[in-house]
Amino acid sequence: MSETFADLVACEDVLMFVNAAITSTGQREFHHDAGEQRLSLDFLHEYMLENYREVYAAALALDVNDHNAAIIVRNLLVRAGEVGVERRRREGLLIARRLETLPPQRVYRLFRELRRLGVNNRRTRAVIRDWMAARRDPAFDFVKYRGAVKDVVRHAHLRLGDEQHDFLFTPHRVKSFRTPIFEQWRRAHYEQAAIYELPYTVAEGFAAKHGIAREVFLERIEPKMTRLERLRLHKSADVQVDLGEMPLTRLASYVLSLPLDERAERRAELSRALRTAARRVAGAARGSWGRVTAVLDDSYSSLGSGQKRRRPLAVALAAHYLLEALAREFTPLWTSGRTDELLLYPSGPTPLGLRIIDALGTGPERLLIVSDGWDNAPPGLAADVLRVWRTRLDPGHRRAPGHRVLIVHLNPVYDAGDFDVRRLAPGVPTAGVRDAENLPTLVELARFAEGRVGLDKLQAHLDDRAARFLGVPA
Repeated sequence: MSETFADLVACEDVLMFVNAAITSTGQREFHHDAGEQRLSLDFLHEYMLENYREVYAAALALDVNDHNAAIIVRNLLVRAGEVGVERRRREGLLIARRLETLPPQRVYRLFRELRRLGVNNRRTRAVIRDWMAARRDPAFDFVKYRGAVKDVVRHAHLRLGDEQHDFLFTPHRVKSFRTPIFEQWRRAHYEQAAIYELPYTVAEGFAAKHGIAREVFLERIEPKMTRLERLRLHKSADVQVDLGEMPLTRLASYVLSLPLDERAERRAELSRALRTAARRVAGAARGSWGRVTAVLDDSYSSLGSGQKRRRPLAVALAAHYLLEALAREFTPLWTSGRTDELLLYPSGPTPLGLRIIDALGTGPERLLIVSDGWDNAPPGLAADVLRVWRTRLDPGHRRAPGHRVLIVHLNPVYDAGDFDVRRLAPGVPTAGVRDAENLPTLVELARFAEGRVGLDKLQAHLDDRAARFLGVPA
């Protein structure tokens, strides 16, 4: 056996952190409150930074969520002086590339936190300078995120053009701006018509200042709204939403937020939108996964929490449509026994063991389980079923190199008490999942959790992902 005990522990540590960084956002979950989530997550970040810094930085190339990506960037910059020049350079490339993918409001929040922490080393200033310089429409940022931009400019000592400086620091001394959006912002202080040329979040404040009726404002500002702004206002105002443009998991969340009667009335529209989004994610892999059976959790715990309302169920619903697109033959089995996925709602216990028995009876090539892992009807049956299947019944278990049926558990909920996502059985790989769009790459990553692929191969996988992320040869 070439793998040492230390290697196995390291491999387990890395996978544990990746699962946490994919699923947890430090918010309340069904079984753990926000304080427990943040405390557990902060410990994992500190542990990885201290013991596996190179892998910790490489996690920026994986499907970790934006919350954890920002924490990783912050921690690497706070402790930049602890590594050599070459390591700092590679970390810098990963940081710069990941910041390009983050929403701008989250990046500005990160930069403000670095200012609060007093982190102002040369590397941090370079990261801020380069990201700001690469913004496609700096003037738009200056207006929409004006307060954050002011803080960042001061902190990183950025050089500005005269008009940019005047807009941020002495706008009321200027009689007119040459930059159109700056001028619209200036005029919006006293001219209502100018409000509707500004970004929605900026215009909203001016509308309140001028006492404009809410319905009038929303009707006129609608062309300036982003897709997400339209979605947030869709239910409270008469704002149109193009479902065909929405990401798959977000679309699933939207569908689940609708009353059951409305879902039934709009069945054709909603089903078409979900399948279109799923086919877009599947891409060239459509129909290539053979016979797939999925056990999908719609038990009461899939309700999530007030901060992550119905998020676990949304991931499962999105996975349903994505697996339907990826499979040649697809069999979905919901824990509730329901067969109409559009009319799902969180309810009842979690009989994972019984559903897994049903799933194995369909003779799948791939069995995917999307659940928070709280098997409770009866407790522990899922683990026993999977153990017996793997050790005695799997038709391929005696034939090298592996099993006939690929079984993977995808868990959308971080378990703060265990510093990981909850697992079903030792012989079945488990990976954390936040967005169903990442399901294909997470199934690939999950194979490392079976214990048959060692640290060297995991490191090679991370290096390859990082190289592809940066667009350079591995």
